[in-house]
Amino acid sequence: MTAQDLRPRESLDEARRLAEAGDLAGAEEILARMAARRDDPDHAQAAVGLAVVLDERGDHERAREAARAALASGHPEYAAQGACHLARGFERDGQWDQARAAWQAVLGVGNPAYLPMAHLALARLAMRAGRAEEAEEHLRAALATRDPKAASRAAQELAEMLLEEGAPGEAADVLLEALEVPDVADAPRLRVLLGIAHLDMACGEFAGAIEEGSDPDTDALAIELLARTLPLRGRDEDAEEVWRYGLEHEDERLAHQVRLRRERNLAW
Repeated sequence: MTAQDLRPRESLDEARRLAEAGDLAGAEEILARMAARRDDPDHAQAAVGLAVVLDERGDHERAREAARAALASGHPEYAAQGACHLARGFERDGQWDQARAAWQAVLGVGNPAYLPMAHLALARLAMRAGRAEEAEEHLRAALATRDPKAASRAAQELAEMLLEEGAPGEAADVLLEALEVPDVADAPRLRVLLGIAHLDMACGEFAGAIEEGSDPDTDALAIELLARTLPLRGRDEDAEEVWRYGLEHEDERLAHQVRLRRERNLAW
């Protein structure tokens, strides 16, 4: 290997050293020269570095040009980094449509390492634009990558959405899928959300039992369980309504059973 063969990587190292030392102008000079040489094997990496340095110097427009050059290179690593840099810059400046296109370009590069963050970003932008179905699609895609951090975050956001929509069973499935990811991040939070989903599912089952009706003992038990579970979800008024339904029921035997169950609690 000749000294000429080593020169591009040595130049990258020199540019990095200058940037870390605070000499951004010197780093820019080296990186700009390398990025301009399209036949340089480190062209794409230099373009990404140039974009970072230019942003640090406040030259955002030229930074975007450099990031676009990295993206256009098609390099599996640095094209993805260039697209990520573009997307973050557009988000910083509130250019949401351009940011969305840039994150989609990250997906287009296809590097698995960058798919989780791209899907999470696209979900965030979709929610901001009021496109809930699109957000859910990207959250599910992020979960499917099985990245420990991204899967956890996606599952939490998706589960919260599903709970809001009154779909606790789907929320539970999502959380269980995330908990199966090896070394998943924030597992305690996932388990808490799973417990909340189970509480909502329990409320649904208790309400279904009351609606179907059975014998007074079973109905009274369902009423008590529903009335005592609802406050755990911050639904105190609904709980009072359930008690009232039981206490005022036309079946006197059922009303009596409900009264005994509620008075037992008051006696404590």
